[in-house]
Amino acid sequence: MIPGGLACSLGAVQPAGPPAPATSPVDLRERFPRVAVVHDWLTIPGGSEQVVMELLEMFPAAELFTTVYDPEPWPALIKDRPVHATWLSRLPGASRHYPKLLPLMSSALRRFDLSRFDLVISSSHANAKNVRTPPSTLHVCYCHTPMRYAWEEGFLEGEEVGPAMRLALPPLLAWLRRQDLAGASEPDLFVANSRHVADRIERYYGRPAEVVHPPVEVEHFLAIERDPQDYYLAFGRVVPYKRVDLAVAACAKLGRPLKVAGDGRAMDGVRALAGAPGIELLGKVPQAERDRLMVGARALLFPGEEDFGIVPVEAQAAGLPVIAYGVGGALETVLDGATGVLFAEQSVDSLAGAIERFESLQIEEAVLRENARSFGRERFREEMAGAIELAARGAGRRPVGSAP
Repeated sequence: MIPGGLACSLGAVQPAGPPAPATSPVDLRERFPRVAVVHDWLTIPGGSEQVVMELLEMFPAAELFTTVYDPEPWPALIKDRPVHATWLSRLPGASRHYPKLLPLMSSALRRFDLSRFDLVISSSHANAKNVRTPPSTLHVCYCHTPMRYAWEEGFLEGEEVGPAMRLALPPLLAWLRRQDLAGASEPDLFVANSRHVADRIERYYGRPAEVVHPPVEVEHFLAIERDPQDYYLAFGRVVPYKRVDLAVAACAKLGRPLKVAGDGRAMDGVRALAGAPGIELLGKVPQAERDRLMVGARALLFPGEEDFGIVPVEAQAAGLPVIAYGVGGALETVLDGATGVLFAEQSVDSLAGAIERFESLQIEEAVLRENARSFGRERFREEMAGAIELAARGAGRRPVGSAP
């Protein structure tokens, strides 16, 4: 037993259309020998790029297309294949300042000629879905989210934006929404990474979506042996929407030790709150140190709203309970009372109350690990193959321009 156990189960995923026919990646490779995978940009490894690499494992001969490509941080799986980048990638400093190029990305991607491919899979949280494909080419979009900064009021709160840019933002975001909506008519089928994102796709684009949770490398974490100690853990990129500041403030209020592993543009704000005893800011850590931190933590604190959230699944695979904001992907990965605790408001008091509730529970390590197994790579491949088969049979298609 470890602190944190009530029985609970995930609700059944509701598909957008008829159940996906049984098929396999091998069958698909025979039917679609020429495959293109399109991703928004390839600059910094993250959760969406794990999906890209899994798609490349499914289709080893696939060619890769993107707006901006920095080859330095990628493994051979990406480096050793044709990677086609747009003209934006040749601009000085593009790999560092790619967000500033966002308004140009859609038109740059649409210059790619994809007519020689049988299947295009776009991995999109911005513009990748907007690529132009001929009617004879099947286009399946794995949508990590519709463009959140364009559609969600308040998503950019906490970001450093100068006065001139703040004035320019409303018309720019309105233009990006129109561009995003226009591109949403391109794919034959949308596949969402969570029910939360499928709801957004329906709301913003007027399109149904199949739900296939992203692949998580659970096998590595299942092999980790727990040795719980007295600290809590916050892990990942330190950016405003992930609300690491709440984790620091809640632990400071309760007098609980906290280790923050990660770095990012919100670090200055987190550092300003981290003067309390027991709060440690570790910065970015290597994989071995990440594993050591998971072995010893009492629970992972996950106070941001995520479309899916891979880290909570990795934590559960390692036997580590999760205390998460109960919105978005956490509702689909964390079983409240059984593998962790969900809290209702992004506030210090709400998170502090969740920590205290967690400390009154007994959570079974076996339940944590079993829950994580359902998000593994093989499951992703099987379900993604089924979604592609569904698209090939014509499900999910809407006429161009029919989205509201």
